[in-house]
Amino acid sequence: MSRPFLLGVALAAFVAAPVLAQERDADGRQLLLDLAYALGESHALRQVCQGEADQYWRARMARVTEVEQADEAFDGQMRDRFNAGFASRRGQYPTCDQDSRQAEQQAAHRGQTLALKLSQSMRQVRKAPDSVAEGEAPR
Repeated sequence: MSRPFLLGVALAAFVAAPVLAQERDADGRQLLLDLAYALGESHALRQVCQGEADQYWRARMARVTEVEQADEAFDGQMRDRFNAGFASRRGQYPTCDQDSRQAEQQAAHRGQTLALKLSQSMRQVRKAPDSVAEGEAPR
């Protein structure tokens, strides 16, 4: 399986049961910013080989911002990080070659790792309360 496919699967799991950005702790918000940067990198590197019309990773970023429903300031930070990742890789890899393809794989792997961490943190936030907290009497 290709790394971009795996990242897509991880992102799908991430957005399937959203936790809003404002419900995340500082570490979760930082993971979102790091993911936005990785998506920007992936977008630039994919476009180098697939062409400017390819919007695969930009569409994924749009979905993340839609699902997160972040306040205006944090939404702007995520977009800025996406654009910074895009600019850094576009400048570094202006042509499609083995190096740019390898960099795309690395960016996709980094994004996949971040998406999985976010997905795991969502499960912890949404973890069912213990039986005592639900009102059951201790035995």
